[in-house]
Formats: sequence, C-alpha cells, structure tokens
Amino acid sequence: MKTDKILATRTHKVIYQIGDKSWKVFDANFPKTDVLNEALNQARVEETGLPIPKVHGVTVTEDGNWAIISDYIEGDTLASLMEKHPENLEKYMDDFVTLQMEVHSKKAPLLNKLKDKWDTKISDSKAINATTRYELRTRLSSMPKHYKVLHGDFNPSNIIVDKEGKFHILDWSHATQGNASADAATTYLLFALQDMKMADMYLDKFCEKSDTAKQYVQRWMPITAASRLMKAIPEEKEMLEKWLDVVEYE
Repeated sequence: MKTDKILATRTHKVIYQIGDKSWKVFDANFPKTDVLNEALNQARVEETGLPIPKVHGVTVTEDGNWAIISDYIEGDTLASLMEKHPENLEKYMDDFVTLQMEVHSKKAPLLNKLKDKWDTKISDSKAINATTRYELRTRLSSMPKHYKVLHGDFNPSNIIVDKEGKFHILDWSHATQGNASADAATTYLLFALQDMKMADMYLDKFCEKSDTAKQYVQRWMPITAASRLMKAIPEEKEMLEKWLDVVEYE
C-alpha cells in the first residue's frame, strides 16, 4: 500500500492519504464488526445529505488489516483554526454549533439507538459501582426518546474546513440516533476535558441557538461521563468520576 502521507494517528488506527482518497487502516486485532459498523454508519449518514466524506469501500490491506476508504478532504481542522486564530473564536464556535444543529435536524432510522447503546455500556461497566450504575440507568430510561442523528464525538478536531470555507464532518464511528441534548452533553464534556472556558462558551451558544434549557443538557452529563469512562483514559479518570454524581445535576 503506497501512501502519500499520514493524516492522523489514533488509538488502534492510522489514517493515510492515497491520491484523492483517505484510508483509515485499523490494527490487526481491531474487531471486524466495529469496522463494518463504522462504514455502515457513515453510509447511512451520507444518505441524509450532511457534508461528510463519501464512503468508497471497505477492504483488507496487504498486511491483513481492515480499512475504510473515503473521500480525502483537504483543509484544516476547525480545532487548528481555533488555535491559530483566537480572535475568531466566537465566530468559529457559532459556526460549530450551527453545524451540530444541522446534524440533529436529520434522521437515519437504521442507526443504533443511543439509549440502548449507553444502557448496555453502563450495565456492563466494572469501573462504576452497582448503586451508581442503577442511578444512571434509571435516569437514562426516564429521559425523553428522540430520533435525531447524533455524531457521538462532535468536536472541532473532527471538522475539516476546506479552502472554500466549507465544513466537512469526519469520524462517524459513534453515530447513533437519539436526543440532541445527549450529543451536546458529550461535546461539552470533550471541551471540558481540555478547556472549561471553551466548554462553557459552547454550552451557552448551543442552549441559546437551540432554545434548550441548560439544566436539560446537564441532566445528561453524568450519563455521558459514564460512557466516556469506559475508554479507561488514565488522565480523565478523576474528572469523569466526579461527573458521575447524579445528585449534583438535580
């Protein structure tokens, strides 16, 4: 496999540019079902008309690793633009929230349901005690059922801005259907793990533009923190465990 360049290195995967295509190549032991599910998620979201790279195929490399082939989108990540041009941060964040709301405006009925996915993850977790698991699952089951497209990892590093200024949304491995405020709580958490000021700016803009009560998004935060805790990232553990306190957001 002759590559033009490495675009990104992530846990269990490396993303390469080969001509006008992007190849996401997974580790040899990465589950085949997860690779195929990610490609299927992307294809289903593609059908909604959202600005995402088109899937061209799923294959196995010469080394025996599974790979997803998509359009290569040339440009800068929104995260890098936010860092390079802090004077434009308000506008970038405004555009970011508008794009997320566009995602939430779509439906893809064949995507997995977020509530089912998170209930299973919390139920199977060994990192959370039984009492907290019960409280989290009880809250999750009581939350309103919606059927909006959710990205599941919506953050500025997954947005490419091309030379014409158009936005393209990458990485649909966590896509589900469900409640938009759950997706917003996930995005808030991703910001908060890096920069609380950015997190607060994001939440203020999301709630204002979507006419959503901040308290409603906050009710999802212990649940999304529990889901994130499953990744077992050592430097996140302390903060996430604090967020598991269901009572704190009552």
